Amino acid sequence: MSEWNDKIIAEFRANGGRVGGQFEGAPLLLLHTAGAKSGARRVSPMMYRALGDDSWAVFASKAGADTNPDWYHNLVANPAVSVEIGTETIDVTARVAGADERQAIFDAHKAKYTGFADYEKKTSRVIPVVILHRAG
Repeated sequence: MSEWNDKIIAEFRANGGRVGGQFEGAPLLLLHTAGAKSGARRVSPMMYRALGDDSWAVFASKAGADTNPDWYHNLVANPAVSVEIGTETIDVTARVAGADERQAIFDAHKAKYTGFADYEKKTSRVIPVVILHRAG
């Protein structure tokens, strides 16, 4: 997975935030986190949903696996993170969306990107939605 992510990250940065393949035309950001235990810096490419000028939602889908992705645990432990969107790096604060807020955001996202509906069907867990709000 690391090698695959490294290729996406390099393509994203070389093309001003745009990539081809399965992410072509989709909103993609690079999430920078610190490991919950190690403190090691991590970068994870992922799709997002804009929630206005200063907030974005990301989805801890892990392609429908029965466990949350590592980046989710890192965000919960250390919510002050940053994202790269296009050519801009933005400091953000992360919080897990509450049930009602989560459902509306996730429903809208999976209606546009049906792969997320497939992920939801693959797992018995509720896929967390994380809100990233511009810091400051």
